[in-house]
Amino acid sequence: MKGPLGFNADDLMQETLTMQRKLVEGLQVLPRVEDVDYGATDREVIWRDGRVALYRFIGTDAPVRRTPLLIVYALVNRPYMVDLQADRSLVQRLLAQGHDVYVLDWGYPERSERYLTLEDYLLRYIGGAVDHLVVASGAPINMLGICQGGVFALCYAALRQHTLANLITMVTPVDFHTPDNMLSHWARQVDVDLLVDTLGNIPADLMNASYLMLKPFRLNVQKYVGLLDILDDRAALEDFLRMEKWIFDSPDLAGEAFRDFIKQFYQGNGLMHAGVRIGEATVQLAQVTLPVLNIYAEQDHLVPPDASRALRARIGSPDYTESSFRGGHIGIYVSGRAQREVPGTISRWLEERST
Repeated sequence: MKGPLGFNADDLMQETLTMQRKLVEGLQVLPRVEDVDYGATDREVIWRDGRVALYRFIGTDAPVRRTPLLIVYALVNRPYMVDLQADRSLVQRLLAQGHDVYVLDWGYPERSERYLTLEDYLLRYIGGAVDHLVVASGAPINMLGICQGGVFALCYAALRQHTLANLITMVTPVDFHTPDNMLSHWARQVDVDLLVDTLGNIPADLMNASYLMLKPFRLNVQKYVGLLDILDDRAALEDFLRMEKWIFDSPDLAGEAFRDFIKQFYQGNGLMHAGVRIGEATVQLAQVTLPVLNIYAEQDHLVPPDASRALRARIGSPDYTESSFRGGHIGIYVSGRAQREVPGTISRWLEERST
């Protein structure tokens, strides 16, 4: 029977009873949910500089591929989105395919790190970790740069290409001024000198609020309304809480490095104009001639596809490959599709270049 507004009364009653049941069962499930954590794979510190640590992941079997694969993540989040949980872990699938996988953990910068620069992050930290792995392995290594970490990886490759065998970038912006880049439109209007001179290090809460406001209804309302649908499912609830914990466990950002990154990349669009300077050196992507695999997400609201695909016209490598993923900025790490597609894409590409 339909009501005066065209709603089916029986369907509404059934939906109400279903929601009532979920709420009642949820009250029983919630007290049994323990604290969740991310980072499913065992790991060990093999190198450290201050708060920055280089971890080696320990798989169930010894790696059969001799060339180390170093993951360089963004500064704004913890790097364990690539190893969130056992069934959502890019790391575990790369380990299963025989890779020797490492990740740089930037730690949590404190006030004393306010004056760290991009030169520190690229040449001191990434450079130090790479040098350690090159000495240990006796040969150049593979690097996987993700998001801002991909920008760092490109810049590092332009300056110290001799230490790398292959370069992979994932959801990495190159053209920061594409029309559909809302984050860039905001960043270009920021008085970054006033912001850093006032705050010093940039608070993680400020950055998280900025990202959430890119999709305010979806990220601040809709996902929490959707939480009602899984209150009676302990496993799904733990998955949700694990993702929430990762999102809000974000480091503050070193003030000077933040200032430099916003000015050179978001405001100056330096990679498109060979205008990025790291210390005394100028970054020119045309100087990067090693093999490059560029993976982008088709529904990425933080790094639009065109921002990433711009690498093709700037890179100097004769061996350049693009791969698109049908998903978003986070889905490329944790979705079921990503688990099936992304590690295999990386492994096949590396295997072709190892022979």
